[in-house]
Amino acid sequence: MKSRNNFRINIFLVFVLIVSGVVLSKLFVLSYLKHSVYSRTATAQRENIVNVLARGNIYLQDQASGNLFLSAANKKFPLAFVVPSKIDWKDNDEKISRVAEILKIDKDSISKIIQSQQNSTKALARRLDVVQVEQIKNINLKGLGVSYETDRFYPGQELASSVIGFLGNDLNGRSGQYGVESYYDDELFGKSLTKKTSITGLTGFIKNIFYDTKDNNLFNRPSDIVLTVDKNIQAYAEDKLENLLKKWDARGGTIIIQDPITGKILAMADKPSFDPNNYSDYQPGVFLNKGVQEIFEPGSSYKPITMSMGLDLVKVTPQTTFIDEGFIKAAEYTIRNFSNKVFGLQTMSQVLEKSINTGAMFVENVVGDDNFLNYTINMGFGQRTGIDLPGEVNGDITNLYSGRKINYLTASFGQGIAVTPIQLINAYSAIANGGKLMRPYIVEKIIKEGGEEIITKPEIVSIPFSEKTSGKLKVMLVGVVNNGFDKAKIAGYDIAGKTGTAQIPDGKGGYDEKEFIHNFLGFAPAYDPKFVILLKMDRPKGIQFAADSLSPTFKEVVQFLINYYNIPPNKK
Repeated sequence: MKSRNNFRINIFLVFVLIVSGVVLSKLFVLSYLKHSVYSRTATAQRENIVNVLARGNIYLQDQASGNLFLSAANKKFPLAFVVPSKIDWKDNDEKISRVAEILKIDKDSISKIIQSQQNSTKALARRLDVVQVEQIKNINLKGLGVSYETDRFYPGQELASSVIGFLGNDLNGRSGQYGVESYYDDELFGKSLTKKTSITGLTGFIKNIFYDTKDNNLFNRPSDIVLTVDKNIQAYAEDKLENLLKKWDARGGTIIIQDPITGKILAMADKPSFDPNNYSDYQPGVFLNKGVQEIFEPGSSYKPITMSMGLDLVKVTPQTTFIDEGFIKAAEYTIRNFSNKVFGLQTMSQVLEKSINTGAMFVENVVGDDNFLNYTINMGFGQRTGIDLPGEVNGDITNLYSGRKINYLTASFGQGIAVTPIQLINAYSAIANGGKLMRPYIVEKIIKEGGEEIITKPEIVSIPFSEKTSGKLKVMLVGVVNNGFDKAKIAGYDIAGKTGTAQIPDGKGGYDEKEFIHNFLGFAPAYDPKFVILLKMDRPKGIQFAADSLSPTFKEVVQFLINYYNIPPNKK
């Protein structure tokens, strides 16, 4: 009996020790590991300041210096606050006006706050400059003061803003909005992706120690993120895009530069852009990353995709000929070449060089509708690429599921289907790298607490066509530049490329006859490509064809990258 009682006592003591250990561990987590987090949270609640955070940094590459460029960080900013219950000047219009003048805000908003006579701290104005801080301190009014809060800061301002996004607010408080700030919000805040399951009893109680009780996430330190984007290439691309849009009075544009071997994005520029430090000054539409969130009909830049199908199925060769009569009839429709031109006897190489619509339709006919659809899907169209950016859209190839021949014929030269810029450049990267469709990615690595690095590995999504097909198509695309775009040629280098001048649907079943979308895709050096470039310009004025509007800028970007990477000439 005594032995049984001793056993029960021992069991109870063990249980007490376990529970005590759990409690002490919990106290250790609260008091030490998370002391600063809870302390700042308490301060924020007391001062009614919500912009308090611990969040990882975001970096761009900088190959020129060998260092990283800080593009998103946390920084302390001064703010002016009041404690309404302590104010003895709530009826003094002169003093209220003076405060409003210093802070550059409406004095009625100040009056409304201070008349409430609340005990809590209320922020009047944030991100004060040095002069405002001194003036508020010197005015020496009871209940008015200057405090500091930690908020997000973007040293590069507009640089890569559509890629980075910004830290904003949602129903749950502070959260990343758009771009990397949104897609990697949990990693930047230090939240685990593993949620707590419903576990009761002692096991659940112990498990709670290792969880953040506020948001039910495993507790981790914020991680830093290093992007694949190179600061210098990005800045150059943005500058060229800005000049291009001004020259042609275009509505907007995109430049993407990709490493075709790995799929990593070296630059992704959007215009118009925004400064994430002052995101509230902009309309929400400008925050969208058009490279992944906007679709357009590619036009003639889709013809190499169609040609790859014919080459891969050995239905055509670069030397295969057909006779162009200027049009093709399908049921009740007559489809013509641009400007109603008639080219006569032409090879498949000339089809690309002269951008002949009927030539693309000829290839679609010999390939067949089913094969055309299968290759289109295998090239990544009509589906997300999987790039690590939020809000990516699928594109639209639903016309190809209708079974109507007319839809296949128009799709062969890039009309009636819609793609995203990232889908199109990714397909050209497959042409450049020998037939491998890679998953594009924007984050090079995630740096966790203690220096542990999670490095993104290149990933092959599919192999839509053979290396042999890629080789033939490269030769054809070099011919396009050499025989069609003098303004894009660079002495000593083989450059592959193709333009597209796409019509814009008018929403009534037809197309706008006056406005177009111009695009140019290409890579260099053609037979050992180091980069692929996409240029896209929306609704330029005073010029009709992309070959004329984009060729000079394409050449400039290629020349910059050749110099930046110190790429030697591949021919005399």
